Amino acid sequence: MTKKKTEGEDKKAQHLAETTDVSPKQAKDLMREHGKDSPKVEKEAKNFKAEG
Repeated sequence: MTKKKTEGEDKKAQHLAETTDVSPKQAKDLMREHGKDSPKVEKEAKNFKAEG
């Protein structure tokens, strides 16, 4: 994986973490599981936080 690609994924994970109140690590895990740009990721992150 290239450095630029990793930085982009980190930014997306950080944004997801900030908007859904999950940790950056949890956001990265959810992105790996559900896809990076999918609206499903945001929904899953919100559900994840509600369950936790």
